[in-house]
Amino acid sequence: MSTALRIAHGAFGRVALLDMDRSLVRHAHHHCHVLLKVEGADTHFLVGERVYPLMDSTAVLVDGWKPHAYVHDVNRPRTLILALYIEPEWLKEFRPGWAASGAPGFFEQPSGEVSPRIRQLALHLAADMMAHPDALHAHEQMLSNLMIAVIERFTPWRSFPNSIRGMSAVSCDWRIRRAMDAMRSRDSYTNVDQFVRGAGLSRAQFFRLFETSLGVSPKIYLNVVRMERALDAVMREDTPLAELSERFGFPEPAHFTRFFRDHSGVSPREFRNVSRLAG
Repeated sequence: MSTALRIAHGAFGRVALLDMDRSLVRHAHHHCHVLLKVEGADTHFLVGERVYPLMDSTAVLVDGWKPHAYVHDVNRPRTLILALYIEPEWLKEFRPGWAASGAPGFFEQPSGEVSPRIRQLALHLAADMMAHPDALHAHEQMLSNLMIAVIERFTPWRSFPNSIRGMSAVSCDWRIRRAMDAMRSRDSYTNVDQFVRGAGLSRAQFFRLFETSLGVSPKIYLNVVRMERALDAVMREDTPLAELSERFGFPEPAHFTRFFRDHSGVSPREFRNVSRLAG
């Protein structure tokens, strides 16, 4: 079973040190998502429609809202992965144009060869998270250095605008934007059909426009919203997990645990215990 060794969270987003031995479902994030191997077997991630290697010498780089999945080979040993889920608003503090990290096209390619400096910074951050789980300020400083090195190596960062005014918003049909707002505002989570009806479109039109606008299907987007709220509740609340299961639309706690594990790699109980350790 996959294990979360350490999880740090703050204004920067989340950093998780994951000992992985099972695949994850196809999902997405609004974050700038970077995956670096720490030790163990080489492995792979599906990004979009292609599979990319994660090795000592390569990183996997996922733009905001890009569908992806971890692909585990059951015949290989487990892999220790440093997974970065970085908030674009935090990166904007370094350079205004880095707010584009939450949009398609931020990384030139979904995979690239890491520099010796990136490798050293990643290993240093992982080791320090293990040795000093509550040293959040030190972790954030290391993470800053690591993300600057990653962005300078893997993005055309010099071409990003220095002013927010120069950044064009992703084109999105107003009916789809209204549906997205409705998905984010709902406390209950049912199927996508209620949002199709609210948009006044046929099911085929709604799905086509939604994926054209955001790059993910309505179902994946709804699962992203549900998962991010679940993560926040598991980390920050003392609410029993059975109650959270009901809140997020799962009649059985086992179904909530399966959903959570399929998207994060670990159970909600383990995620809560480890994130509290680092909090």
